[in-house]
This record gives sequence, structure tokens and C-alpha cells, in this order.
Amino acid sequence: MSGTVMAAEIAEAGAAARRQLVLNARATDEAARRLRALKPAFVVTIARGSSDHAALFLKYAVEIRLGLACASLGPSIASLYRAPLCLDGAVAVTISQSGRSPDIVAMQQAARNAGATTIALVNDVESPVAGEADALLPLHAGPEHSVAATKSMIASLIAGVSLIARWAEDAELIAALDRLPAILAASSDPAPEAAVETLARSASLFVIGRGATFAVAAEAALKLKETSAIHAEAFSSAEVLHGPAGVIGPGFPVLCFAPADEAREGFFETVDRLASFGAAPLVVDVKPHPRWPTLVTPDGGHPLLTPIAALHAFYRLAEATACRRGRDPDQPPHLMKVTRTV
Repeated sequence: MSGTVMAAEIAEAGAAARRQLVLNARATDEAARRLRALKPAFVVTIARGSSDHAALFLKYAVEIRLGLACASLGPSIASLYRAPLCLDGAVAVTISQSGRSPDIVAMQQAARNAGATTIALVNDVESPVAGEADALLPLHAGPEHSVAATKSMIASLIAGVSLIARWAEDAELIAALDRLPAILAASSDPAPEAAVETLARSASLFVIGRGATFAVAAEAALKLKETSAIHAEAFSSAEVLHGPAGVIGPGFPVLCFAPADEAREGFFETVDRLASFGAAPLVVDVKPHPRWPTLVTPDGGHPLLTPIAALHAFYRLAEATACRRGRDPDQPPHLMKVTRTV
């Protein structure tokens, strides 16, 4: 692994996950008990950037494990439009690394004023988002200096899944979460040279997933944009054939995050279709694909956790790709660590 700050922070993800699960055990249990008693009709999320991808991941966990509708709120509803909301009995989950973006702060305040119980998953416990939430679940990722968020994103995913596991009283998922930090800590293989070279020479590509891996695909596409200046678009495999596939020509790269659940068979059928159009798939999966190059990633021990392990492994690929393209992944141009969106 190279000497970038991004690489060092990727390597810290396992330790951060372990720290979070230990330090948040009581707070997560208390929040889960409160939510079971509340019996909310629906859940809303408040986030931007990588944190919004964590919110999308949380949406799938909420809907699959709890059977509740979950939707993202546009922060501008509060910060710009000041539209009244009806959130009586709802739960609003804010996800943020800094907890300081003005529109995120305003949206959380508006949700609380509209009757929602607010829960913050935030790394900076001194931030306005942390201080004003009804319940705080710190990410405990530690300081993150690289502009491209990695360990805080992994911590956000784990904090969200941990809350859902305890809310649902899902013993299997809780046990798998306890094992996940060791899996992440042991995942340290460098990115395969063929995968680095494939991405490094790409000007544009699709990134696809399904269900939980669609959220991971969205995050991977963002990281390729910000660290390597690659035009990457994320799609669900359920949607990519409905229009987007029209741009595919011979050799068009498609980065494919394989699901570990019921979506798996249909996902690979879609990848086959894309390949028949000329696409060149690069698969991210727990085992090598018989035909296409594969970034082999650890099994997370549960269908909702394997995508987290896959994203962690992908981050090393993104960092290596940026370096191969002669870019500094720690300081992407035009970007700041804290977004001051109003």
C-alpha cells in the first residue's frame, strides 16, 4: 500500500469498527429500545455525499429487516424552501462526518420541529448535528484527514446496520457485526494490478449493484470521480438496461458489485446482457468469476455486511488507481472536507 493518507485511513477501518461497536453498545441498545416502543410508521434520512450513500444503504436495511418505508429528505426543503413537514411519529436519521454543513443542521432541526425523533450518526461529537439530536451514535472513526472519506464511511454503514440489527432484535446480524471488525482488519491485500490498470485507463464507466450493493456502487462511483477524475455513473442492475445501456460500446468498462443475497442470480443475468452489448465487466465479489476479471473481497458473514467488506476492499483499488493516474487522492481539486452548503 502506498504512503498516502487515504491508504492509511483505509487501513484503520477495522480498528474504527471495533471501537465503535464497543463504545456504542449501550447507546445503540437504548436507541433500539426507544424505537421499538415508538413503533414509527416510517423513517427518513438526512445526508449528503458519501453520507447519503450510507443513508441509501440504511434504507435497504430498514426496508428489508424492519418492513418500514425509508426515504431521503432533501436538505434544501428546510434550508432554502422552508417548507412545512409532517413527520409526527417518524424517525429521522442524520448521517454526517462533520455534522456542520448548514443545510444538514437545518434539515435535522426542521425534522425535529415537525415531530420526528432524531438520531445522529456523526463523527464529530462536538458538532451541531451531534448536540441537537435526540439520540447520538458517534462513528468513533477518529480524525479523517484525507478529503476522500473512507473509514468514516465504513463506520457510518456499520453504525446504521448495528442500529437496525438491535431494533429488529436480529441475533444473527448482531453476531455477524461482532465478527466484522476482524474481517476488515485482516483485509489488506493490495489491489490487483489488472484491476488498477483497467480503471486507470478508463475515461468513463458504469458502476452497478443491486439492493445494498447499489448503495456501495454509488459510493464507488463518487470515489472514482473525486480521486481519479473518472466519469463514473452508478446504476441499479434493475435499471441499467432501461436506457443507460444505450451508451455501451465495445470495451466499455462496467464495475459490478455482486450482491450476496436474493438479487445475485438476476444481477449476473444483467451483467451477461451488458457483456453481450460489448461491455467489459470488472466484478467485485467474494470469489473469482469464471470469465471476467474479479476484485476478490472478503465474505462479511451476512448478506448486509459483505457489501461493507467489498467497499473497504474497493477503496484500496480507488486509491491505487488515483496514484496510477498521477493524482493525489488526499487532496482532490475543487473539493473540501466540510461542505458548507446552504
